[in-house]
Amino acid sequence: MIYLDHQATTPLAPEAREAMLPWLSGPESMGFANPHSMHRAGRAAAAAVEVAREQVAALLPRGGRVIFTSGATEALNQAIRTLPHEAIAVSAIEHSAVVNAAVATGAELHELPVSADGLVDPEVELPAGIGLVAVMQVNNEIGTVQPVARLAERAHEAGALFLCDAVQGAGKLAPPEGADLIAITAHKLYGPKGIGALWVRDGVKVGPLIHGGGQESGLRSGTLSPALCAGFGAAAALAAARMEADFQHLSGLAELARGILGRWTVNGSESARWPGNLSLRLEGLNFPRLLSDCREVMFSAGSACGSGTGAPSRVLTAIGLDPKQARNSIRLGFGRYTTREEVETACRAIDAAATAQGV
Repeated sequence: MIYLDHQATTPLAPEAREAMLPWLSGPESMGFANPHSMHRAGRAAAAAVEVAREQVAALLPRGGRVIFTSGATEALNQAIRTLPHEAIAVSAIEHSAVVNAAVATGAELHELPVSADGLVDPEVELPAGIGLVAVMQVNNEIGTVQPVARLAERAHEAGALFLCDAVQGAGKLAPPEGADLIAITAHKLYGPKGIGALWVRDGVKVGPLIHGGGQESGLRSGTLSPALCAGFGAAAALAAARMEADFQHLSGLAELARGILGRWTVNGSESARWPGNLSLRLEGLNFPRLLSDCREVMFSAGSACGSGTGAPSRVLTAIGLDPKQARNSIRLGFGRYTTREEVETACRAIDAAATAQGV
C-alpha cells in the first residue's frame, strides 16, 4: 500500500519509537513510574518529561511555555475557552476544533473571509472590540500558508490576542512569530498520537480546562505519560534537524505529482502552500468510486475529521467552489518517508482510474 494521507496523520518516526521504549518497559526498569511521584523512579520519569518539553519548545518562539495536552483539539479549547472574550474572529477555513470551541464560549463570532487562493487578506478589517483572532498557519485541507505574522500584528493593533493552529506547520516551517497562543500535536510531525501542546506567550494567562490534581503548574490536570512525552520530544528534535531536507524532498514530490496530474486543477494558491499537501479537482470525478478503484493508495477527499458527513467541505466552499466542484476534489499528502516511486505509481493509478470514469 502507498500512504498519501499525511495531513490526517504521519507514521511514527523510528527515532520517536526508540525514545518511547524505555518508558513502556516492565517493572524491571521502573520506566512505568508516575512522573508526578517524588521517589527516585518518579523523578527519573519527570526528568524525561522536562527534556521532551525543551525539545518541543525549540520548535516554537522564544518567550513562552509549553503545556502538554492530549492533542491540538484540547490545546485549542484551552486557549479559546479559558480566556474571557466578548468577540472572537476566526478565518473561514479554520479547523472545526477552533470554530466549535469559539461557538461554545458564547462570544460573538466573526468570520474572516479568504480569497479564491485560500488566503486571508493580511490587511483584513478586524471588527471593533475583538478579543481573540484565530488563524491557522497551514490549512489542513488545501495546504495554503497564511500570513500569520502580519495578522498577529493586526490583532495586537486591535487590542486582541492572536491564536495560531500550527498543527500542519510545526516542525516543517518556521514558527508563527507574533502569536500569543499556539497549538500543535505530535502525530502530525511523526510523533505518537495522544499528546499535543499549547504554547503560551509569557504574560498571557490561560486557565485550566481540565481540573484535578493540578499537574502542569495547575493548568492541565492528569498524569502525564513519559512515553508519549519522550516520543513527542524526539519527533520534534528530529523535525528541527531535518526541516530543510524535508522541505526539499516534499517539493520534489509535489513537482513530480503535478507533472503527472497536469490536467487536474489545484485548489488554493499554487505558490503560498506547503508542498506536502496537494489538493486537486477534476470535473465530473466520482470520489468514492476513485477511492474504491485505487485501493492500494491511501488518500482522501479532504479533512479526515469531516469525512463521512456527506456535506461539501467548508474549506472548499469558502474558496468559492460549488458543492459539485468540492465533491470532485481529492487531497494527496506526502511525507518524509514517501518515495518518488510511490508518488509516480500512485498518481498514475489515480489518473488512470479517473480516465476510466470518463473524466
